[in-house]
Amino acid sequence: MPAKDGGYFSRLVRKLTSDVEDLDADDLSEKSEAGGAQRACDCRSGQEVTVLGRLRTVELCPTNEAATLQAELFDGTQGVTLIWLGRRRIPGIEPGRTIKVRGRMAERDGQKVLYNPYYELQSPVS
Repeated sequence: MPAKDGGYFSRLVRKLTSDVEDLDADDLSEKSEAGGAQRACDCRSGQEVTVLGRLRTVELCPTNEAATLQAELFDGTQGVTLIWLGRRRIPGIEPGRTIKVRGRMAERDGQKVLYNPYYELQSPVS
C-alpha cells in the first residue's frame, strides 16, 4: 500500500532521518502559527507584527554604556533581534525561554529588529 504524501510513514521516516535542528525549527514554526503569530520570514519593516519563538541569546549591556537588553528570538524560520532600551534585566527573559512579542518591525544592518516590544512569557512545556 503506497504511503500518501505527509502520511504517517513518511513523517516517521523524516523524523528518523532529519537533523535535530531542522526538526526543532519545524516544531517552532508550527507552534508559532498555532499561537496566532506571524512567521518572522514574512514580516516586513514598518509592519506591526506578533512573533512567537524561543530566545537563543540574551545579552546585557556593560554598565558603562547606556542601559540596553538585547535578545535573539528564533521562530523556526528566521531570527529577530529584540532590543529593550533603558533596561539591563527583565525577569523571565533568558535563553531557551519561549515568548510572544508584539511591536513594529524595523531593520538594522540587514537584521530584523523589534525595539521595546510588548512581550508575553509562554508557559514551559512539560
